[in-house]
Amino acid sequence: MADYQAKSTSSLSFDLTQNGGLIGKLSYKSWFTFHALVEMANHPTYQLEPKGFWGTTIELKEADNRLLTFTMNWDGDIVLQTYFNRQEKGYLFKHRGIFKESFVLIDQDSNELLVMKPELKWKNLTYDYQLTTADRFESLARKELFLLTCLHCANYYVFMIANVAGA
Repeated sequence: MADYQAKSTSSLSFDLTQNGGLIGKLSYKSWFTFHALVEMANHPTYQLEPKGFWGTTIELKEADNRLLTFTMNWDGDIVLQTYFNRQEKGYLFKHRGIFKESFVLIDQDSNELLVMKPELKWKNLTYDYQLTTADRFESLARKELFLLTCLHCANYYVFMIANVAGA
């Protein structure tokens, strides 16, 4: 079990840390876009890009190599497919609760791997997140990259639900 923090440094950028040490950054190009840049503290850079006609599928890429995809299904859950180390695995990213809301990541065997608790910063209308992972998550390949992608999933969920509520 491990704890991480994702702090909004601006309305377009988040820092992921553990015990005060920077793991990586998630930066959006502009408001209302799903294009994002993931910069790991050890310098590799990845792109999150919408694909398809409606742009509802998001791909995580390293150069031209697809590492992960996710899309929201009709009941509001986000379905993730990873392609790390040439192995395809599926996960489900779900929102739960209303007053004590959180996000959870579940593997194909229904094991809860990650819990993300958002905290709205009213002053600048941004979110910070507390992330707690299970031991099973800690053994995953590219877990830090996966954490930053889950952060993007949470922001994607908040954006999509806000758009549905505003429509």
